[in-house]
Amino acid sequence: MTDPMLYPKSDIVGLYEYRWEIELGYREQKQYMLGNRLTLRSRLPELVRQELWGVLLTYNLVRYQMVQMCMNLKGDYLPYQLSFNGALAHIMRLLVGLPYSSPGAIPGQLKNFYSICESLILEPRRQRSFPRVVKPKPCKYPRKSRAAHVK
Repeated sequence: MTDPMLYPKSDIVGLYEYRWEIELGYREQKQYMLGNRLTLRSRLPELVRQELWGVLLTYNLVRYQMVQMCMNLKGDYLPYQLSFNGALAHIMRLLVGLPYSSPGAIPGQLKNFYSICESLILEPRRQRSFPRVVKPKPCKYPRKSRAAHVK
């Protein structure tokens, strides 16, 4: 994996795009779910692991729910075309209200929850093309255009 000459360019580009999606997932966890706060309160390694598993489990459950939302939408939408932040807010709103609902009202609330999914559709991503270039290193000392001793 460390020698890029062993792999075709298309594989490297595919891996880079896959890695970028993973980085976006980390950003969603840190910024939207945890609110950019240091939330690991535990001091014992076992409890830190438990908290991390809780964050990962919650992230995966939200993503799974986004897959379910896509299945209820009219059209061919993929989960990454929905707003994670919006989906998380709708799920949190639903979960906060469920304990105060009668059991007979829950199916109606879920139906209402899935009807809101159309508002979560994002605009398509812009295609960016910025060529990669290697910038020259700046010199520590300025260069004189004409040396005094050459005259």
